[in-house]
Amino acid sequence: MKIQFKSLIIHEDEQYLIVNKPPFVSTLEDRMDPTNMLSSAKDYNKEVQACHRLDKETSGILVFSKTADAYRNLAIQFEKRQVEKVYHAISHGIHDCDGIKIEVPLSISGKGIVRVDREGKPAETRVKTGEVFKNHTLFYCKPITGRTHQIRVHLAYMQASIVNDNMYGGKDIFLSDIKRKFNLKKDEEERPLIKRVALHSYSIAFTDLDGKQISVVAPYPKDFEVLVKQLRKNA
Repeated sequence: MKIQFKSLIIHEDEQYLIVNKPPFVSTLEDRMDPTNMLSSAKDYNKEVQACHRLDKETSGILVFSKTADAYRNLAIQFEKRQVEKVYHAISHGIHDCDGIKIEVPLSISGKGIVRVDREGKPAETRVKTGEVFKNHTLFYCKPITGRTHQIRVHLAYMQASIVNDNMYGGKDIFLSDIKRKFNLKKDEEERPLIKRVALHSYSIAFTDLDGKQISVVAPYPKDFEVLVKQLRKNA
C-alpha cells in the first residue's frame, strides 16, 4: 500500500504537520508492514517526529512536529491534559448521553488486551451522543487521559461497544441489519459496511510555541462516511 502523503495534509506551518491518517496504516514503524505514517512523513520532511499515535485501524488526525521545541511544547500539553481531542465512534444500541464522564481505571495484558481494573491506571473519557439512528449511536468522545484502547473499552463498559470492535464486544454491521427491504443476489456473500473498528479521530486543538491556537478537523474517510450515510438513510 503506497501512501499519497501530500494529499493527507490538513494543516502545515513552520512548527507542525497535521495529517488525516487513513485506516489500516500504522503510525510508527511496523515489522510486519513497511508502510507507516512516520516513514512517509520523513520522506516528506526528514526532521519530523510523531507527537502521538493512533491505532492501525483508527483513522483521523495525527500530529507531527518539525522541531524539537515544537515536539516538547505539545508533549507538555499532552502531559498537562491541555490538548483537546474529539473522536467520533459508531456504537451498537441507542444511547442518549447529554455529556457524561466515564472515569474507570484500565490495565493492559501481555497480549495487548485492555480491561477495566480497579487497581489499574486512571482513565477518563467524556462522552456525548452526537446522533441516534435506528439501532446505533454516533458518539463524540473526548479522552482526557490517553490510555491504550481507552475509548473502545470505556464505551464497551457502558454497554455501547463500537461497531466491528470484535476485541471488546463489537460486531460487524451489514446493510441487511439496518435496511427494511434487502435482497441479496443468489450466490453473493454480503460484506460488512465497514471492515474495521468504527472509530475516527475527528478534531484536535492545542497551542503552538507562539501561543497561537491550532484547531483542526479531519473529514471522515470513505468507509466511515458511507456507514454514517447508510445509518441516516435507514434510520
